[in-house]
Amino acid sequence: MRRVIRNAMIFDGTGAPLRAGAVLVEGHRIARVAYGSDALAEVTADAEIDAAGRTLMPGLVEAHAHLTWGSSVEKIYHQFILPPDELKVAAWRNARVLLDHGFTSAYSAGALGDGIEPELARAIAAGETPGPRLVPSTLERSPEGAEGVDTGDVFNGRGPAAMRAFMDYCQAQGIGSVKLVVSGEDALKPGTAQHVLYTDEEMAEAGRAARELGLWIACHAYYPKAIELALNAGARIIYHASYADAAAADAMVAAKDATFYAPSPGVSIAALEASPPPHIDMSAMKASAAERMALEAKLVPALKARGVRICIGGDYGFPFNPIGRNARDLQIFVEHFGYTPVEALVAATRLGGELMGLEVGLVREGWLADLLLVDGDPTTDVAILQDKERLAMIMKDGALYKAPEAVAA
Repeated sequence: MRRVIRNAMIFDGTGAPLRAGAVLVEGHRIARVAYGSDALAEVTADAEIDAAGRTLMPGLVEAHAHLTWGSSVEKIYHQFILPPDELKVAAWRNARVLLDHGFTSAYSAGALGDGIEPELARAIAAGETPGPRLVPSTLERSPEGAEGVDTGDVFNGRGPAAMRAFMDYCQAQGIGSVKLVVSGEDALKPGTAQHVLYTDEEMAEAGRAARELGLWIACHAYYPKAIELALNAGARIIYHASYADAAAADAMVAAKDATFYAPSPGVSIAALEASPPPHIDMSAMKASAAERMALEAKLVPALKARGVRICIGGDYGFPFNPIGRNARDLQIFVEHFGYTPVEALVAATRLGGELMGLEVGLVREGWLADLLLVDGDPTTDVAILQDKERLAMIMKDGALYKAPEAVAA
């Protein structure tokens, strides 16, 4: 199938200014990108899409996805842990909701059910259910008896040998990225973010096993020691890092070619804005969110200036922070971290594609055809990406998931 998209204003994901042009898609990939008012005028195709001057850009990448955290803009759950059957229904729904909102790729930051995300990733890849390209994860692994978050467990003990066994288990399941909860979580258990939940030896063995098995590691890490352990294990991505000191920041900069960072501010802003009913006490979560945002307002720009690859993604899936609002992170990066709209777009496209390890995130010849056609100019106002009605076209893998109103065949 050959499709040509004409009369577009192209944001290619690199940060370059919008340029008028056209794109030819053949099969799953972008075959040609040309610029000018009459670009690709000589090309014939099976279908023609008139962009009508709208913005053509790469699909968005969610770098901190929790598809099994049940709540979405379509259905809110007021309990966090769901029965297995309902959990699967929610995960499949959430994958579709994420794609509906322009996210064509997602890197999982952990699941609430064992084995569910590899199954979902296979179903998406097979075309059995709609959703983004997914790097699947497993239960968030937090040690037994530790004062960590309540979203994961360890079902095979402590020590380096147990870590090796867990990584072997993940590889056999088809996991792409293993989520390790290295710090506690003040928002859920006040005073625990400073706690380090693994030993040096356990994390070192996790790193060795991951390298040998071809797995990535994603780490929930707030304080310097946890960040150190994550980096020593060769973490693909570190989440939060809010309390990084100068030495930890230096270490993150030193690892910038191998490790990504996602501060995950979406959940913090949503917690601060939430108005829960009287019987729900969010005071600890709100206090933690305010402190983290104040620290990250300094940390994130400083790390960005030193070349750390910082991605969007904000713990979406809580009732007060449902999946489907993920694009709000771009606006938060602009308003709280001093990004320009173009820089936020790069974080959500090119850098996200690099995290995925796939040829996505750029409008570039030879790359996978994951594309959005946006009614408006997100390079001046990223907030428009929060309105799915302004996504005139969603293309994933060269197929039209959402077709524009007029496609000439």
